[in-house]
Amino acid sequence: MPRTPFGFTLDPAMLTFTALGPFQAWADGAPLELGGQRQRAVLARLLVAGGRAVPVTTLIDELWPGSPPAQALSTIQGYVSRLRRALEPGRAPREEAEVLVSAAPGYALRASAEQVDAWRFESLVQSDGPPAMVWEAMDTALGLWRGPALAEFADLTWASTEAGRLEELRLVAVERRADAGLALGRATALVADLEAHASAYPLREEAWRLLALGLYRTGRQGDALGALRRARAVWRDELGLDLTSGLQRLESDMLAQRVEDIPAPPSPPPVESPVEVLRVLVADDQALVRAGLQAVLSGEPGLEPVGEAADGEQAIAAVREFRPDVVLLDIQMPHLDGLAAARRILADDHPPKVIMMTTFGSDENLYAALRAGVSGFVLKTSPPEQLVAAIRAAAAGDALIDQAVTTRLIAGFAGRTDPASPPQLAGLSDERIDVLKLVARGLTNRQIAQTLCLTEPVVSEEVAALLDHLGLFERAQLVVAAYESGLVTPGAVAVK
Repeated sequence: MPRTPFGFTLDPAMLTFTALGPFQAWADGAPLELGGQRQRAVLARLLVAGGRAVPVTTLIDELWPGSPPAQALSTIQGYVSRLRRALEPGRAPREEAEVLVSAAPGYALRASAEQVDAWRFESLVQSDGPPAMVWEAMDTALGLWRGPALAEFADLTWASTEAGRLEELRLVAVERRADAGLALGRATALVADLEAHASAYPLREEAWRLLALGLYRTGRQGDALGALRRARAVWRDELGLDLTSGLQRLESDMLAQRVEDIPAPPSPPPVESPVEVLRVLVADDQALVRAGLQAVLSGEPGLEPVGEAADGEQAIAAVREFRPDVVLLDIQMPHLDGLAAARRILADDHPPKVIMMTTFGSDENLYAALRAGVSGFVLKTSPPEQLVAAIRAAAAGDALIDQAVTTRLIAGFAGRTDPASPPQLAGLSDERIDVLKLVARGLTNRQIAQTLCLTEPVVSEEVAALLDHLGLFERAQLVVAAYESGLVTPGAVAVK
């Protein structure tokens, strides 16, 4: 039997897990009894973690958001015990579990990619090769879907976040399959599906590119140009933007009848570089939260916890002692709150990046922290992988701000004036204004690059130029500047 990357021997034919549709575990093709909704949610949450350990405190916070019962710990332990019996019915009473394992300070799911449909799906979508191979891989990946991912847990933040990520990968698979199909001469069979795809997702550049190419290659040049005109109208209405330079070139080439000379946009080559170790300081007044965060950081390659603090004053002292790259800072702490501490930390020469953690404290404080220049917001109930993504984004000069936070803040505070607010946007080029609009919508540099048909380095340079022009120093401040200047309004936000 094959061994998993974690060193445990499992038989993929015996035990499998499905999350791309109704959540279920299977043994020899037969469904297992996983218990009630919350007990099933424990197993689903461990599957979403991708084999990493999930602290018990995180499980409690995410199963009972805001109001865990007094006996939550023992309840979780009971759920795990019953799930272990369901997953490994032949295991002796004192024998160590091999599937749902204890991994301090919590639990982890040990399985191979072939045993979990979501893991196998992600691997297939990321595969590459000649068009015939890509077609087969994407076809196989899409065949794994049996309905919306994790739909039965949609009211839980971690599940809806992961479902959104998997849905984005599904759309990528649809587009990669269509691109390969066009290269294989299957345009006629694909046009109807591409029309439906572009209509359902009208802000996706690749959807319109593929539809226009498919129509053109079936001899329907007028319809192909009409599709690009529809795309232009939608983008102007929804984003206030014209077509990307890539779609404009495609339109020109169709008019000149030289489309066959246009290769598909190349996939960016994988970047192989040494893993940079990011030193992270944790500041929170709750010892259990600090312990859980330290455990997450310790188990993540490239992240190193370098210290902790229980209040704002301790956080400032620890920053000066340990010189971390990133600070995770709770906004509500005794003696000196996180907002005051963030301001003092960011006022130092060569300050670290600061990410605020919140359970929805004072909106006034959160808005003020955005204006002060923090590099992101995360909810304490966010899954560990989102926390890790926020740390890496902040260190790279990008930002990951929880959409639930920004939507609420911007709706409440957009349009207010402040004597310290950045200057108006006069003097910015149209291209730079487009970048600022997309930053304000919460897109990452990679998403902006895809939307505007640019490279990520060019987007990074544009963001740096915006900061310099407006006299700001953090990306989150650009979000506030866009709303305070009236460039973007709350009703126009259509975050993916």
